[in-house]
Amino acid sequence: MERTFVMLKPGVLQRRLAGEVITRFERKGLKIIALKLIRPDRKLAEEHYAEHRGRDFFELVVEYLISGPVIAMILEGDDAVARTRRLAGPADITQSLPGTIRGDYAASTRLNIVHTSDSGENARREIALFFKEEEIQIWEDTNAGWL
Repeated sequence: MERTFVMLKPGVLQRRLAGEVITRFERKGLKIIALKLIRPDRKLAEEHYAEHRGRDFFELVVEYLISGPVIAMILEGDDAVARTRRLAGPADITQSLPGTIRGDYAASTRLNIVHTSDSGENARREIALFFKEEEIQIWEDTNAGWL
């Protein structure tokens, strides 16, 4: 089982889409093992987007992330990183097809509605930024054999 980090950004809550977006991940058999509503501070937002520091859009995405609460999640499942990426669709919304989360709901590439880790290494880094080990709930999915 692989773990990945997913964050529903402020636009999801503002547009009342949280339930719909979370449902898409669950319907693909991904298991929620941690979930919380938080309001990231500037330090956390800058750490999260550290790889983009120095790019022209860095300040815009940091400001967006701290503009309101986000839903941070750890999802677990087979190929969780790749599956969440496919469900989200490309970050460039002009390339996100209908049926993907971004294709159906995103209105702006830079002010995107969902973040999904792009690798196992980044998933581990992002999980550590947003969650303490004791916040992760290990539980048995008795339906796993049917998924």
